Parts: sequence; structure tokens; C-alpha cells
Amino acid sequence: MEKQRGRKPTLGGKPKNNKFATKRKTIKSDTPVKKQVSKIKQTDEVRLNRYLSQAGICSRREADTYIAAGVVTINGKVVTELGTKVKYGDVVKFNDAPIVPEKKTYILLNKPKDYITTTDDPTAKNTVLDLIRNGCKERVFSVGRLDKPTTGLLLLTNDGELADFLSHPKNNKKKIYQVTLDRTVNEDHLQNLYDGVELEDGIAKADLVTYCTPGDKREVGIEIHSGKNRLVRRMFEHLGYKVKKLDRVYYAGLTKKNLPRGKWRYLNDKEIVMLKRGSYS
Repeated sequence: MEKQRGRKPTLGGKPKNNKFATKRKTIKSDTPVKKQVSKIKQTDEVRLNRYLSQAGICSRREADTYIAAGVVTINGKVVTELGTKVKYGDVVKFNDAPIVPEKKTYILLNKPKDYITTTDDPTAKNTVLDLIRNGCKERVFSVGRLDKPTTGLLLLTNDGELADFLSHPKNNKKKIYQVTLDRTVNEDHLQNLYDGVELEDGIAKADLVTYCTPGDKREVGIEIHSGKNRLVRRMFEHLGYKVKKLDRVYYAGLTKKNLPRGKWRYLNDKEIVMLKRGSYS
């Protein structure tokens, strides 16, 4: 393997000047709130899971779980059959709370350490929702998750269809992490990450990886597309390293530019269109 040239990862866009030096070689909510439903014409019918997803209750796949659990009613009757359709004028309730219009919301948050991303437990402390509570009236949920000690970019929305789209493996959303390890990272181990390491749930490979700073081989930038749980931590732990810091600096075309730790902002129209079309690397 060629000696890696120390270079801080450049966020966004296509890799320039070997951004990463080498390419790989080879249930239930207890606090229902008002949601948005897209306008439905009098002749329209829509599947119940899609209706809940469009309302921002949850993703479409999660909606099936809620329906099966019996927490959704149509016109006063509990509905548990998947595939049930909703018509114009139907009264749909989730945990006995009527679903009523609310605008779609898209938020980018730079998550601090020791905050959790779950939105299912209203009694939980230090959640990412605490960071936006005073500025966002809509109830949103995270697209994917970052574990408690991990910092960096997190997308929050009440658009269940977008969440489903971004979460689907075929859409290959790129993520870049800056990783600080407990000791110097061996160059051969960087090659191992390109070639793939065998974890309990299969082979895991990095798309790009390099040292971040000249002279400091404890800090590594790594790009992956997989959405497996705690993947970056598990890859380095497999090679015998302990992750001291893990920061997501790029997610699906979005970066941390002008977004300090613990702060958030609404996505602009251009960013929303980019995400919905999947026009990101």
C-alpha cells in the first residue's frame, strides 16, 4: 500500500486530489401529536401506512408495526389489517389523537456528545429533540441514528416518505466520519479497511480512508455507504483500536459548514429537492 498523504477530508462534492488517499481495491409512542397529511381528493384512496408516513408519524415500514399493534383507528374502528386504505373524509387517529395538517419540516442538526436520537420515549433526558424544542413546533424524528457518544450531522424530519427513501440501502447515501483512535493506526490496517473486515453481520468495507492530519496517525477520515449499526466503531474495534471520538462530517450531500456543535438549521429548498431526488453522491 502506498504511503498515505496526510490530508484533512474535504466535505461535499466529488473527491479532489485524493481526498482519501486510496480507493478500495477489489412501540409505540405514548405522546401522539398533530401531524401533516397531504391533501387528498374526494376520489382518492391511499394505503394506511403511506397515509401515516405522509403525516409524519413515522416511516412507512414503522407504520405497519403500529397498525399491527392496534394503535391506529379509522372512523372509530381499530384497524390492524395491513394494506387497508384511507378515503377522503375518513377520521384517522393515532393513539387516540386525530391526525391533522402540519407542515413538512426538514432540520439539519450538529449533534453534541451524550445526546440520544430516540424520539419514542417522551420521558428520556438529553435527546436531540431538547436541542430544537424552543424553535421547532412540529414533531420530528431522526433519519437513521447516531449513538450517544457520536457527534455530527443528523437529519430530523416529519416526512416519513423521505425517511424511507434515505434509509433504503439501494440509495447509497454517503457518510464521512472523522475518527480519533486511542493509538497510531497502522497503514496495513487502513488497507484492511479497504479490502474488508469480517464482522458478526458480514464483511464491512470502507470506500475511502486516510489520515486526516500530517504527523498524526491517530486521526483518520473514513467514507462509507452502509447504514449498519455502529459500523465504523465496530470496524476499528475489530482491528484492535478503541474509538475515542467519532464525528459525522458529511451525510447525503449535507455538510457541517457554518453549523457549530449543538446548533441546527432548516434545510433550504435546494437541499430538500436534492434529498428527494437522490441527486447526491
